Amino acid sequence: MKGRATVVLDDIDKSLLRILQDNAKTPYSQISKQLGISEATVHLRIKKLVKLGVIKRFQAIVDPEKVGKDVVAIVALTVDPKKYESVLEKLKSMPDVYDIYDVTGEYYTILKVRVGSREELTKVLDEIGSIEGVESTRTMFVLRTIKEESRIRID
Repeated sequence: MKGRATVVLDDIDKSLLRILQDNAKTPYSQISKQLGISEATVHLRIKKLVKLGVIKRFQAIVDPEKVGKDVVAIVALTVDPKKYESVLEKLKSMPDVYDIYDVTGEYYTILKVRVGSREELTKVLDEIGSIEGVESTRTMFVLRTIKEESRIRID
């Protein structure tokens, strides 16, 4: 599978990734001092990690509640196997569907939906339910988020 091979990282790469996950805007000069390498080496290492696909992109982490997206639901779907790929394509195009997981077990896929109100959630759930091939949905309304982590632990 494309992009599935593990990349061998040395200690500098791992430290660099930890720093960037905490703050991707950390100046190269600060990183070079922390790691004991030149700024040019920092630049080349980051460029290499991007090229290898270890770093997918640089982005701001937005607080969903501050931008009015504080209603979260987890939705489990059963789907007609013949229409599964088509269902996934439609789900991927839905802006309020933030995460899509292909899973084993009773359900075919698990979704994380984030919206601004229960009314918006109802509309999104109706839209999901109307996708050709979706056989059933099970929705779990998130009462509170205990942990939500975007950083990956790097050993």
